[in-house]
Amino acid sequence: MFVEQLIYRMNKLSKTEEQVMHHIWSMEEAYMKDLIDQYDDPKPAQTTIATLLKRIKDKGFIDYSTEGKARKYFPIIDKSAYFSSHFRGLINNFFGDSASQFASFFTQATDLTTKELEALRKVIDKEIDKKKNEL
Repeated sequence: MFVEQLIYRMNKLSKTEEQVMHHIWSMEEAYMKDLIDQYDDPKPAQTTIATLLKRIKDKGFIDYSTEGKARKYFPIIDKSAYFSSHFRGLINNFFGDSASQFASFFTQATDLTTKELEALRKVIDKEIDKKKNEL
């Protein structure tokens, strides 16, 4: 939970920065060329990706090691921790920090089927049992 709170307080990533992060998370480490190759044509300019990488690094989400003249980028922040922090922020900002209000909204607004709701209930019941066993 501490990591999630720390990420939530950090600068958030822009949509384009987040897209680069998705590529880095999926590859686990990447050179500039690897990242550019992940994009469809027309591919972004190397200077564009370099700028995004600098911003992401300055925000503390990635770092790099130098191999010759090339930089190999790797994530510092775990993908699940990043998204968990944003999800927690969503609940805090839009639902008054009430997970039950979020769950109510989510289950009604998404028009889930009975089968999907039952699957969701199983996931929640499993987490409840896990938490009880931790005590």
